[in-house]
Amino acid sequence: MKAVLCKSYGPPENLTLEEIPDPQPAAGQVLIDIHAAGLNFPDTLQIAGKYQFQPPFPFIPGAEVAGTITQVGEGVTDFEVGHRVMALPGIGGMAQRVVADAAAVDPIPDAMDFETAAGFGLIYHTSYHALKQRADLQPGETLLVLGASGGVGLAAVEIGKAFGAHVIAAASTDEKLAIAQQHGADELINYGDGALKDKVKKLTGGKGADVIYDPVGGDLFDQATRCVNWKGRILVVGFTSGTIPKYPTNLALLKGCQLVGVFWGDFRRREPELCRKNCAELFDLYEQGRLKPLISQVFPLEQYVEALNVFINRQAVGKIVLGFDR
Repeated sequence: MKAVLCKSYGPPENLTLEEIPDPQPAAGQVLIDIHAAGLNFPDTLQIAGKYQFQPPFPFIPGAEVAGTITQVGEGVTDFEVGHRVMALPGIGGMAQRVVADAAAVDPIPDAMDFETAAGFGLIYHTSYHALKQRADLQPGETLLVLGASGGVGLAAVEIGKAFGAHVIAAASTDEKLAIAQQHGADELINYGDGALKDKVKKLTGGKGADVIYDPVGGDLFDQATRCVNWKGRILVVGFTSGTIPKYPTNLALLKGCQLVGVFWGDFRRREPELCRKNCAELFDLYEQGRLKPLISQVFPLEQYVEALNVFINRQAVGKIVLGFDR
């Protein structure tokens, strides 16, 4: 099969596309013929050696895929050859085939195509877990979403609306904000001028947001800590700005607020039953038409450098996917 290999840390240009033997499923695993693979900002961190999980060299980047099962390992009873599935193997997605633990595989709803399925798992699971289990977002509360046009940001906007929240979408350009508005945002904030705190307070009558969803970090996080409401929750989702900020704990005292970490991968491992319940609820929302994933760009496997550089150049809107001709 063709696969993108990372043999040493560096930029996307450092990767190579090679022919390697097909993987074989072990007990409890399935082999998936990949039709589409979702890309994410952490993929660029992993190939640069800056992610919290670093597999040994050589490895195939790519954490999420969608395709058809071509082989099942010993002990697998929930899936059969030919099933349409989405999977989160962690690595191995930027290839024509991948093995995945059966526990990390879900059937694709009949109404969902492969490209949408490849871009659904990580962003919607992360945002759903963040807003439901970590923030306990309630109807009528104000949710501020930073990076609102990106994958997890748009998912948070949609899920926040589904939960009955008043959603403020924040992004760096009016073009990105227009996309967030199309996905249900009630209010818009352009922080391209570096200003966030005062704009949030103006929109909330000086109170601040009840829940702040932050996948960006950096200076925006610093401002977010100063525009959170009394008893608010600040969700630490990621650091696409490239800067991990420090938290002034005196603000937690003054605001009576919570700083809440969101690590969906470990949640899935530690609480699998609750994670499966989330998945069923997400599929219900999708089938009701309340979640409308945006697949903004589809690249062939051979254009993996261009695809990953969309993230590095801060140009990602919605979901970026590799598509495979089948």
